[in-house]
Amino acid sequence: MNAQVTATGKTPRVLVLMGVSGCGKTTVAALLAGNFGWDFEEGDALHPQSNVEKMHAGHPLTDEDRWPWLEKVAGWIEAQLEAGKDGVVTCSALKRSYRDILNRRGSGVFFVYLAGSQEVIKARLAARHGHFMPSSLLESQFADLEEPAADEPSLRVDIGPPPQQIVRKIIDELSLNESH
Repeated sequence: MNAQVTATGKTPRVLVLMGVSGCGKTTVAALLAGNFGWDFEEGDALHPQSNVEKMHAGHPLTDEDRWPWLEKVAGWIEAQLEAGKDGVVTCSALKRSYRDILNRRGSGVFFVYLAGSQEVIKARLAARHGHFMPSSLLESQFADLEEPAADEPSLRVDIGPPPQQIVRKIIDELSLNESH
């Protein structure tokens, strides 16, 4: 499918904020979407209840568990692009095969990989309350993680700085002020 150009002459795009649990996807995505007035979807909210229950019980998801969820995230992305709207969605997108589903159109999707060490993220998870993903599953997420390859539309951003600085880096690196 060809990229749709909106009435403003801009091609819509959806940024997928990706990385392991606890890397800051939701915080950064909400700030980024708020900066531009873009639609924002929390990918975790699209998980089937069975996945939430499985993770809450401390069991890692399998690829088979993830496929229906990835299809829902991909559906949200496609709806945004079809409507000619920019957007931001969070999704761990740990494997290349998962990202291929999310970017099955081949255009309009850009992955922002929030990268941090297992030690830093483990400390963040220990301080987080009210999320269904227990820190005990972090190791399985790092085991599954395949960082985006050079041929994928992506940007790697270190999670060390405060969220506003991370957002600024994303805006600057992707020239979002000029293009949107």
